[in-house]
Amino acid sequence: MGWLGLDLGERLVSSVHFFLYDTVKIFLLLLGLMFVVGLLRASLDLDRARAYLEGRGLGLGLFLAVVLGVVTPFCSCSSIPLFIGFVAAGIPLSITLTFLVASPLVSEIAAIMIGDQFGWDVAVAYVLAGGTLAMAIGWVFSRFRLDRWVEDVVRTSRVAALRAGGHRPTLAERVEAALGESRDIFRDVWVWVLVGVGVGAAIHGWVPTDFFARWAGPQNPLAVAVATLAGVPLYVNGAGVVPVGEALWAKGMGLGTVMAFMMSSIALSIPMAIMLRRVMRPPLLALYFGSVALGIMALGLVFNLAG
Repeated sequence: MGWLGLDLGERLVSSVHFFLYDTVKIFLLLLGLMFVVGLLRASLDLDRARAYLEGRGLGLGLFLAVVLGVVTPFCSCSSIPLFIGFVAAGIPLSITLTFLVASPLVSEIAAIMIGDQFGWDVAVAYVLAGGTLAMAIGWVFSRFRLDRWVEDVVRTSRVAALRAGGHRPTLAERVEAALGESRDIFRDVWVWVLVGVGVGAAIHGWVPTDFFARWAGPQNPLAVAVATLAGVPLYVNGAGVVPVGEALWAKGMGLGTVMAFMMSSIALSIPMAIMLRRVMRPPLLALYFGSVALGIMALGLVFNLAG
Protein backbone atom coordinates (compact mmCIF):
# COMPACT_ATOMS: atom_id res chain seq x y z
CA MET A 1 0.00 0.00 0.00
CA GLY A 2 1.43 3.39 -0.97
CA TRP A 3 1.24 6.97 0.23
CA LEU A 4 2.25 9.57 -2.35
CA GLY A 5 3.91 6.72 -4.19
CA LEU A 6 5.88 5.69 -1.08
CA ASP A 7 5.82 2.42 0.83
CA LEU A 8 4.00 2.73 4.17
CA GLY A 9 5.84 -0.37 5.31
CA GLU A 10 9.06 1.64 5.54
CA ARG A 11 9.66 2.97 9.03
CA LEU A 12 10.46 6.55 8.10
CA VAL A 13 7.50 6.82 5.72
CA SER A 14 5.20 5.27 8.34
CA SER A 15 6.40 7.71 11.01
CA VAL A 16 6.00 10.77 8.76
CA HIS A 17 2.54 9.61 7.64
CA PHE A 18 1.52 9.07 11.28
CA PHE A 19 2.82 12.51 12.28
CA LEU A 20 1.11 14.41 9.47
CA TYR A 21 -2.19 12.53 9.71
CA ASP A 22 -2.51 12.76 13.49
CA THR A 23 -1.35 16.38 13.66
CA VAL A 24 -3.96 17.52 11.13
CA LYS A 25 -6.64 15.37 12.80
CA ILE A 26 -5.91 16.73 16.29
CA PHE A 27 -5.73 20.34 15.12
CA LEU A 28 -9.07 20.07 13.30
CA LEU A 29 -10.72 18.29 16.22
CA LEU A 30 -9.38 20.78 18.72
CA LEU A 31 -10.44 23.85 16.78
CA GLY A 32 -13.85 22.41 15.96
CA LEU A 33 -14.58 21.05 19.42
CA MET A 34 -13.28 24.12 21.24
CA PHE A 35 -15.53 26.35 19.15
CA VAL A 36 -18.61 24.11 19.53
CA VAL A 37 -18.09 23.62 23.25
CA GLY A 38 -17.43 27.32 23.76
CA LEU A 39 -20.59 28.23 21.85
CA LEU A 40 -22.65 25.75 23.88
CA ARG A 41 -21.22 27.06 27.13
CA ALA A 42 -22.07 30.61 26.08
CA SER A 43 -25.58 29.59 24.98
CA LEU A 44 -26.69 27.25 27.76
CA ASP A 45 -27.38 27.98 31.38
CA LEU A 46 -24.72 25.68 32.82
CA ASP A 47 -25.49 26.92 36.32
CA ARG A 48 -28.74 24.95 36.08
CA ALA A 49 -26.85 21.87 34.89
CA ARG A 50 -24.48 22.19 37.83
CA ALA A 51 -27.38 22.61 40.26
CA TYR A 52 -29.08 19.55 38.75
CA LEU A 53 -26.01 17.39 39.28
CA GLU A 54 -25.40 18.68 42.79
CA GLY A 55 -29.01 17.96 43.71
CA ARG A 56 -28.87 14.34 42.50
CA GLY A 57 -25.80 13.23 44.42
CA LEU A 58 -22.30 12.19 43.49
CA GLY A 59 -23.18 8.68 42.33
CA LEU A 60 -25.55 9.82 39.58
CA GLY A 61 -23.14 12.52 38.49
CA LEU A 62 -20.31 10.00 38.10
CA PHE A 63 -22.59 7.59 36.22
CA LEU A 64 -23.78 10.31 33.83
CA ALA A 65 -20.16 11.35 33.25
CA VAL A 66 -19.30 7.77 32.26
CA VAL A 67 -22.33 7.55 29.96
CA LEU A 68 -21.39 10.82 28.28
CA GLY A 69 -17.81 9.63 27.97
CA VAL A 70 -18.89 6.34 26.36
CA VAL A 71 -21.17 7.96 23.77
CA THR A 72 -18.66 10.66 22.74
CA PRO A 73 -16.21 9.17 20.20
CA PHE A 74 -13.23 11.25 21.28
CA CYS A 75 -9.57 10.34 21.60
CA SER A 76 -7.56 11.28 24.68
CA CYS A 77 -6.66 14.74 23.28
CA SER A 78 -10.00 15.71 21.79
CA SER A 79 -11.77 15.06 25.12
CA ILE A 80 -9.91 17.97 26.69
CA PRO A 81 -12.04 20.85 25.30
CA LEU A 82 -15.17 19.33 26.87
CA PHE A 83 -13.27 18.82 30.12
CA ILE A 84 -12.28 22.50 30.10
CA GLY A 85 -15.87 23.52 29.44
CA PHE A 86 -17.23 21.42 32.32
CA VAL A 87 -14.64 22.77 34.77
CA ALA A 88 -15.30 26.36 33.67
CA ALA A 89 -19.02 25.79 34.20
CA GLY A 90 -18.37 24.83 37.82
CA ILE A 91 -19.31 21.16 37.51
CA PRO A 92 -17.51 19.24 40.30
CA LEU A 93 -13.98 18.30 39.34
CA SER A 94 -14.46 14.65 40.29
CA ILE A 95 -17.27 14.38 37.72
CA THR A 96 -15.33 16.14 34.97
CA LEU A 97 -12.29 13.92 35.61
CA THR A 98 -14.53 10.86 35.42
CA PHE A 99 -15.61 11.99 31.96
CA LEU A 100 -11.99 12.62 31.01
CA VAL A 101 -11.13 9.02 31.94
CA ALA A 102 -14.18 7.38 30.35
CA SER A 103 -14.30 9.26 27.05
CA PRO A 104 -11.12 7.85 25.48
CA LEU A 105 -10.87 4.69 27.60
CA VAL A 106 -14.24 3.20 26.63
CA SER A 107 -14.16 3.45 22.85
CA GLU A 108 -17.17 2.23 20.86
CA ILE A 109 -14.94 1.42 17.90
CA ALA A 110 -12.51 -0.49 20.10
CA ALA A 111 -15.40 -2.40 21.73
CA ILE A 112 -16.76 -3.51 18.34
CA MET A 113 -13.33 -4.55 17.11
CA ILE A 114 -12.55 -6.35 20.38
CA GLY A 115 -15.82 -8.23 20.05
CA ASP A 116 -14.94 -9.28 16.51
CA GLN A 117 -11.35 -10.32 17.24
CA PHE A 118 -11.37 -11.39 20.90
CA GLY A 119 -15.00 -12.37 21.50
CA TRP A 120 -18.08 -10.44 22.56
CA ASP A 121 -17.74 -11.55 26.17
CA VAL A 122 -14.35 -9.80 26.25
CA ALA A 123 -15.87 -6.71 24.62
CA VAL A 124 -18.61 -6.50 27.25
CA ALA A 125 -16.04 -6.99 30.01
CA TYR A 126 -13.91 -4.23 28.48
CA VAL A 127 -16.79 -1.72 28.49
CA LEU A 128 -17.87 -2.61 32.04
CA ALA A 129 -14.31 -2.58 33.35
CA GLY A 130 -13.51 0.78 31.75
CA GLY A 131 -16.70 2.39 33.03
CA THR A 132 -16.17 0.99 36.53
CA LEU A 133 -12.59 2.23 36.59
CA ALA A 134 -13.67 5.74 35.56
CA MET A 135 -16.33 5.88 38.29
CA ALA A 136 -13.94 4.50 40.91
CA ILE A 137 -11.30 7.12 40.07
CA GLY A 138 -13.94 9.86 40.17
CA TRP A 139 -15.17 8.68 43.58
CA VAL A 140 -11.64 8.61 45.00
CA PHE A 141 -10.93 12.08 43.61
CA SER A 142 -14.14 13.38 45.21
CA ARG A 143 -12.61 12.66 48.64
CA PHE A 144 -9.95 15.33 48.12
CA ARG A 145 -9.85 19.05 47.40
CA LEU A 146 -8.26 19.11 43.96
CA ASP A 147 -9.65 22.38 42.60
CA ARG A 148 -6.59 24.30 43.78
CA TRP A 149 -4.54 22.35 41.22
CA VAL A 150 -6.57 23.56 38.23
CA GLU A 151 -4.96 26.43 36.35
CA ASP A 152 -6.76 29.78 36.68
CA VAL A 153 -6.96 30.15 32.90
CA VAL A 154 -9.76 27.55 32.83
CA ARG A 155 -12.09 29.72 34.88
CA THR A 156 -11.12 33.08 33.38
CA SER A 157 -11.77 32.23 29.75
CA ARG A 158 -13.64 34.56 27.39
CA VAL A 159 -16.80 32.45 27.53
CA ALA A 160 -16.78 32.30 31.32
CA ALA A 161 -16.42 36.09 31.48
CA LEU A 162 -19.20 36.54 28.93
CA ARG A 163 -21.85 35.03 31.20
CA ALA A 164 -20.54 36.61 34.39
CA GLY A 165 -23.13 38.43 36.46
CA GLY A 166 -26.06 36.74 34.74
CA HIS A 167 -25.48 38.50 31.40
CA ARG A 168 -27.51 36.98 28.54
CA PRO A 169 -25.24 37.34 25.50
CA THR A 170 -26.45 37.82 21.95
CA LEU A 171 -25.65 35.27 19.23
CA ALA A 172 -22.93 37.54 17.84
CA GLU A 173 -21.34 37.85 21.29
CA ARG A 174 -21.45 34.07 21.79
CA VAL A 175 -19.83 33.35 18.42
CA GLU A 176 -17.16 36.01 18.98
CA ALA A 177 -16.33 34.67 22.46
CA ALA A 178 -16.20 31.05 21.26
CA LEU A 179 -13.91 31.94 18.36
CA GLY A 180 -11.67 34.04 20.58
CA GLU A 181 -11.40 31.34 23.23
CA SER A 182 -10.63 28.69 20.59
CA ARG A 183 -7.81 30.87 19.26
CA ASP A 184 -6.44 31.49 22.76
CA ILE A 185 -6.32 27.82 23.69
CA PHE A 186 -4.97 26.74 20.31
CA ARG A 187 -2.20 29.34 20.50
CA ASP A 188 -1.14 27.92 23.88
CA VAL A 189 -1.04 24.26 22.90
CA TRP A 190 -0.20 23.87 19.20
CA VAL A 191 3.56 23.64 19.70
CA TRP A 192 3.13 21.02 22.40
CA VAL A 193 0.80 19.00 20.21
CA LEU A 194 3.53 18.88 17.55
CA VAL A 195 6.08 17.76 20.14
CA GLY A 196 3.83 15.09 21.59
CA VAL A 197 2.67 13.67 18.27
CA GLY A 198 6.28 13.73 17.05
CA VAL A 199 7.34 11.50 19.93
CA GLY A 200 4.41 9.18 19.28
CA ALA A 201 5.23 9.03 15.57
CA ALA A 202 8.84 8.06 16.26
CA ILE A 203 7.77 5.23 18.53
CA HIS A 204 5.01 4.19 16.13
CA GLY A 205 7.41 3.78 13.24
CA TRP A 206 10.49 2.41 14.98
CA VAL A 207 9.27 0.11 17.76
CA PRO A 208 7.99 -3.22 16.34
CA THR A 209 5.34 -5.42 17.96
CA ASP A 210 8.05 -8.02 18.66
CA PHE A 211 9.52 -5.57 21.17
CA PHE A 212 6.33 -5.60 23.25
CA ALA A 213 5.86 -9.35 22.89
CA ARG A 214 9.42 -9.94 24.11
CA TRP A 215 9.32 -7.61 27.11
CA ALA A 216 5.69 -8.13 28.13
CA GLY A 217 5.35 -11.82 27.38
CA PRO A 218 3.93 -14.43 29.79
CA GLN A 219 7.38 -15.19 31.19
CA ASN A 220 7.67 -11.69 32.68
CA PRO A 221 5.91 -11.33 36.08
CA LEU A 222 5.74 -7.58 35.50
CA ALA A 223 4.23 -7.98 32.03
CA VAL A 224 1.05 -6.02 32.81
CA ALA A 225 3.00 -3.06 34.19
CA VAL A 226 5.41 -3.12 31.23
CA ALA A 227 2.55 -3.28 28.72
CA THR A 228 0.68 -0.42 30.41
CA LEU A 229 3.70 1.87 30.44
CA ALA A 230 4.69 0.86 26.90
CA GLY A 231 1.25 1.80 25.58
CA VAL A 232 1.32 5.38 26.85
CA PRO A 233 3.74 6.90 24.28
CA LEU A 234 2.04 5.29 21.28
CA TYR A 235 -0.97 7.63 21.00
CA VAL A 236 -3.37 5.58 18.88
CA ASN A 237 -7.15 5.35 18.78
CA GLY A 238 -9.27 2.26 19.29
CA ALA A 239 -9.31 1.35 15.61
CA GLY A 240 -5.53 1.51 15.43
CA VAL A 241 -4.59 -0.34 18.59
CA VAL A 242 -6.92 -3.37 18.50
CA PRO A 243 -5.17 -4.97 15.48
CA VAL A 244 -1.84 -4.49 17.29
CA GLY A 245 -3.35 -6.07 20.40
CA GLU A 246 -4.64 -9.01 18.37
CA ALA A 247 -1.15 -9.53 16.91
CA LEU A 248 0.38 -9.51 20.39
CA TRP A 249 -2.26 -11.96 21.62
CA ALA A 250 -1.43 -14.27 18.72
CA LYS A 251 2.22 -14.16 19.81
CA GLY A 252 1.23 -15.58 23.21
CA MET A 253 0.81 -12.43 25.31
CA GLY A 254 -1.80 -12.85 28.06
CA LEU A 255 -5.27 -11.41 27.48
CA GLY A 256 -5.02 -9.10 30.49
CA THR A 257 -1.62 -7.87 29.37
CA VAL A 258 -2.99 -7.14 25.91
CA MET A 259 -6.02 -5.35 27.37
CA ALA A 260 -3.77 -3.23 29.60
CA PHE A 261 -1.65 -2.32 26.59
CA MET A 262 -4.69 -1.33 24.49
CA MET A 263 -6.36 0.62 27.30
CA SER A 264 -3.27 2.65 28.14
CA SER A 265 -2.66 3.35 24.45
CA ILE A 266 -6.06 4.96 23.96
CA ALA A 267 -6.63 6.47 27.43
CA LEU A 268 -3.21 7.99 28.11
CA SER A 269 -0.77 9.67 25.77
CA ILE A 270 2.12 12.11 25.71
CA PRO A 271 0.16 14.70 23.67
CA MET A 272 -2.65 14.45 26.22
CA ALA A 273 -0.24 15.03 29.12
CA ILE A 274 1.30 18.03 27.37
CA MET A 275 -2.10 19.58 26.64
CA LEU A 276 -3.48 18.86 30.10
CA ARG A 277 -0.48 20.61 31.62
CA ARG A 278 -1.93 23.84 30.25
CA VAL A 279 -5.03 23.39 32.46
CA MET A 280 -3.74 21.21 35.32
CA ARG A 281 -0.94 21.90 37.74
CA PRO A 282 1.73 19.18 38.07
CA PRO A 283 0.33 17.51 41.25
CA LEU A 284 -3.11 16.98 39.67
CA LEU A 285 -1.61 15.88 36.36
CA ALA A 286 0.60 13.32 38.12
CA LEU A 287 -2.32 12.14 40.23
CA TYR A 288 -4.53 11.74 37.16
CA PHE A 289 -2.01 9.82 35.08
CA GLY A 290 -0.85 7.72 38.01
CA SER A 291 -4.38 6.76 39.04
CA VAL A 292 -5.45 5.79 35.52
CA ALA A 293 -2.24 3.82 34.90
CA LEU A 294 -2.54 1.92 38.20
CA GLY A 295 -6.22 1.25 37.52
CA ILE A 296 -5.43 -0.16 34.07
CA MET A 297 -2.73 -2.38 35.57
CA ALA A 298 -5.23 -3.70 38.11
CA LEU A 299 -7.75 -4.45 35.34
CA GLY A 300 -5.04 -6.22 33.36
CA LEU A 301 -4.26 -8.47 36.29
CA VAL A 302 -7.96 -9.26 36.74
CA PHE A 303 -8.31 -10.11 33.04
CA ASN A 304 -5.26 -12.39 33.24
CA LEU A 305 -6.66 -14.20 36.27
CA ALA A 306 -10.11 -14.56 34.69
CA GLY A 307 -8.67 -15.66 31.36
